[in-house]
Amino acid sequence: MTETAEKTRSTERAIKISRSDLPLSCPRPQDAVWNMHPRVYLPIDKTGEEICPYCGARYILEDWKASHE
Repeated sequence: MTETAEKTRSTERAIKISRSDLPLSCPRPQDAVWNMHPRVYLPIDKTGEEICPYCGARYILEDWKASHE
C-alpha cells in the first residue's frame, strides 16, 4: 500500500487540498514516487472531493463549499 493511502486509512481522514495545490494529482509532487502507482490527475474542483482509483487516497478541497455557495 502506498504511503498516501496508509496515511489516509490510518487517520481515517481525508488529505486536505487547497486551490494552490491544483491541478491535483496522485501521487502528489512532494510524495516519493519510486514505489507508487502511475500519476493520475483528479478533477477535485468539480465536486470538492475525490478518491484515487489506484490507492484509495481521499482528498478534500478545503475551500470548495465557500466558492460554490
